[in-house]
Amino acid sequence: MYIGDQGKKGLHHLIFEVLDNAVDEAIGEYANEIKVTLFNDNSVQVYDNGRGIPIDEHPEFKRPALEVIMEHLHAGGKFDNKSYKISGGLHGVGLSVVNALTEWLEVEVHKDGTIYRQRFSRGKKVSEPEITDTNDKSTSTRITFYPDKEIFDFDENERLFTPSLISNRIRELAFLTPQARFELNDKVTDIKEEFFYEGGIQEFISYLNKDKQPLHDDIIYFSDSSTNPDGSIVYCDVAMQYNQGYQTNILSYANTINTIEGGTHLTAFKSALTRTYNSYIDTFMEKKYKEHLLTGTDSREGLAAVISIKLPDPQFESQTKIKLGNPEIRQIVGQIISERLTQYLEENPKTAKTIILKSINAKLAREAAQKARQLIRRKSALDGARMPGKLADCSSNDPRVAEIFIVEGNSAGGSAKQGRDRTYQAILPLRGKILNVEKSRLDKILQNNEIQSMIKALGVGFKEDDESNGNNGESGEEEEDNANGDNEDTFDLSKLRYHKVIIMCDADVDGYHIETLLLTFFFRYMRPLIDEGHLYIAVPPLYKVSYKNTKAYVLSEKEKEDLTNDLISKHKLKNADSIKTQRYKGLGEMNPEELYDTTMNIKTRRLKKVTYEDYIENDLIFTKLMGKEVKARKKFIVSHFDEVKVLDI
Repeated sequence: MYIGDQGKKGLHHLIFEVLDNAVDEAIGEYANEIKVTLFNDNSVQVYDNGRGIPIDEHPEFKRPALEVIMEHLHAGGKFDNKSYKISGGLHGVGLSVVNALTEWLEVEVHKDGTIYRQRFSRGKKVSEPEITDTNDKSTSTRITFYPDKEIFDFDENERLFTPSLISNRIRELAFLTPQARFELNDKVTDIKEEFFYEGGIQEFISYLNKDKQPLHDDIIYFSDSSTNPDGSIVYCDVAMQYNQGYQTNILSYANTINTIEGGTHLTAFKSALTRTYNSYIDTFMEKKYKEHLLTGTDSREGLAAVISIKLPDPQFESQTKIKLGNPEIRQIVGQIISERLTQYLEENPKTAKTIILKSINAKLAREAAQKARQLIRRKSALDGARMPGKLADCSSNDPRVAEIFIVEGNSAGGSAKQGRDRTYQAILPLRGKILNVEKSRLDKILQNNEIQSMIKALGVGFKEDDESNGNNGESGEEEEDNANGDNEDTFDLSKLRYHKVIIMCDADVDGYHIETLLLTFFFRYMRPLIDEGHLYIAVPPLYKVSYKNTKAYVLSEKEKEDLTNDLISKHKLKNADSIKTQRYKGLGEMNPEELYDTTMNIKTRRLKKVTYEDYIENDLIFTKLMGKEVKARKKFIVSHFDEVKVLDI
């Protein structure tokens, strides 16, 4: 109900819930040090040097306040509107839910010259408080816990928590909470990381654009606030910078919580941005530019932005806090951004013109791509029937059972067409390497024949404005500033014709390159397929090992060696001379039966589901490896040369 799921995501959400409470102390300027420690036994500890959880008697329950907070929903400090003016752990249920979902949990509070320790299990206390007097007058809270294996699905002999996933979240919080120093201490690997960014979200933008080519040197930043009729204050911080690429990277936060589905603050930002640019064109640009009316897609091309608001009573859709719903925020944030961005543009005319001209060029490219876009839209049943000529479709009309193989090359495509199960397996051969969409503008992307074929075959359309925030780019509301009133984002996942989209390439350098180009395309323009678990990679065999009437297909050198040794031992052979080993250099070398048995047969094949844990890190790696910046790519290759598994010299 509160943690998302019972797997990896839910396990990490336990840490983030406790971490949110520590960050609340930092936001309130009560704490400046927050530490997360991962222990060898898979337990986790979160520490902050804030005021400490209250330990005195709760006025209503007549019990220690700490016990009430840990055992009762809505008993936390967030609900009285006094303890925290601004809070990320707003529901007051975070600690009690974490407590209920742990096999054991220990709390240690330093407060008022005493050390207060108590142990809980599955939501209830299992020990009375242990109180020790101390001369140390410092205050802090230290919460250590171990997840409940009866609730979560995990192997207790394996690592439960992924340090990189935790460090990514801590890094975000450090950018958003520049007054605090964060630390992640991994006792398993004995690695300690520290995070402290005095520059706040301006440093965040530098981090996001570190492997991109900035369009202008300065980072646009403004911070402002607005007072509500009830006297409460809403704070709005925005940092943004354009780069010479074509991807949009907007991250929105409310009380340091990453609102991955956006909400009213993100909608306000988008609308105000485009409206302000159009107003600037009309007022300050030369006459020849005044005919251009920008849409949201135009104004956001190449934009990296962070919008962080802090408000006293955020309304999220659920405890997982993925979308902000406060209606009053739209007007407040929109007004702040319009006023401050207009002021910046007027004070910096050179940068303003550079940004406006990039947006106008994006508009011209969008208009040039209009014909290509119309070709790939499925506006009617008649359009839907016009599939690519090289697509060998399946007979099933049920997307839940249908699957499509996107195959490298016509040769392998021919074998796949002959060997497939025509009932539910479709084949789409690709000719050569597709376009690198990371380096290409929309009009060029939509003119690429192979990309057009994929878009038509899948049936979901095309995400023209690649929104980030780690989500599908849905703000939940239409923008007010769309020039023609149309919704430019034509992507509709409900129209997906195959619920398994399988990339099938050769197991060589060229095959991996094509695979990477396809992954770049799907991540940038069809990411919902990944988010909803529809994208897979086929794993073809590297070798066929045979001896007399025995044959087997193996996926790696190690498997080949193990199988060879087994055959030598089983048949009491002197050596491997009589064992035949065939190395497959490409899918086309296999006959249809072999290709089906090894790579397509649902009973014997191996598929890798394409997933990602953190949007920001994936965005950075695609930018680094597939983008325009050569130095960053060279640096990555040099630093990771010893990890190469397949090398073509």
